[in-house]
Amino acid sequence: MSPLKPQASYDDFARLDIRIGKVVEVQPFPRARNPSYKVGVDIGAGRIMWSSAQITNYEPAALVGALVVCICNLGPKNIAGFTSELLILGAKDASGEVIVLGPRSEVAIGEPIF
Repeated sequence: MSPLKPQASYDDFARLDIRIGKVVEVQPFPRARNPSYKVGVDIGAGRIMWSSAQITNYEPAALVGALVVCICNLGPKNIAGFTSELLILGAKDASGEVIVLGPRSEVAIGEPIF
């Protein structure tokens, strides 16, 4: 287990726009330094944001339609000429594969996490 990070305030957490999104498109991203996809996520009201995501242990077809937890306001990041706009959250399993985080039951797209 990793050591705990320094304590953050509730205000730090409250500034993050964490919400439920739905994966609508997955594209290959061969220019990325680490194996990644370009992933389009509907974050509500039909607004699509894009992420560079190191989740290539999933087949693209298995990701499309999946509900994911993502942070939408970290600001854009240029990754190999691609603008990544949000962060899809995940955790590594015992074998080191990334498991994408999502709700355990149906939740509305765009629903905030609190």
